[in-house]
Amino acid sequence: MPKSKAIINIENVVAVATLNQKVDLKAVVKGYPGAQYRPEQFPGLVFRLKRPKTATLIFHSGKMVCTGAKSEKEARRAVMNVVKELKDGGIIIISKPELKIQNIVASASLGGKIDLEQAVSKLRGTKPHILRIRLFALIPNRLRLYIHHRSSAHECIPSPQFPSYKNCGSAC
Repeated sequence: MPKSKAIINIENVVAVATLNQKVDLKAVVKGYPGAQYRPEQFPGLVFRLKRPKTATLIFHSGKMVCTGAKSEKEARRAVMNVVKELKDGGIIIISKPELKIQNIVASASLGGKIDLEQAVSKLRGTKPHILRIRLFALIPNRLRLYIHHRSSAHECIPSPQFPSYKNCGSAC
C-alpha cells in the first residue's frame, strides 16, 4: 500500500503535424544556420526551439515530429512557433498545420513499495520479466505501464496506428 500520494510528471509529449506541402529543407538551413540537416545521415531536418524547449524534425514531405514538450498545449505551441519561424525566414507555408498528439510519456513516484508478484497475479496480460522491469498492458492498445522495483512507473499512451509501440523513451 502506498504510504503517500503518488507524484506524476509528464516527461515528454510527441506531436506529429503535416503542412500538406513540400518543404525545401536546404532553404530552411540557409535561413536558420542553427538547424541541423545532414541528408546523407538522416532525411529530416532538426529544428530546435529554446522556448518551449523542443526539437522538431521536419521532412521534405511537409511532415513534422515535435518532441520534448511537457504538455499537449506546449507541443501545439512549439509546432506553431516552428511554422512561424519558417514563415519569418522566407519559407512559404500555405496553410495551418494539421496536428495530432502521438504519444505522452509520464513518470510517477508511487509513494511506497510495490509487491510485483502480487501485482502480476492480479493483472491480466502481463508480459515476461524484462531485466528488473515489469510491463503491464492495462488498457489494450492504449496504455503501457512500466513498473520498477523502486516504486516508480513510466506510462506510455501510444497512438492507435502503433498499438504495439513499446519504447516509451523514458528511463526504462
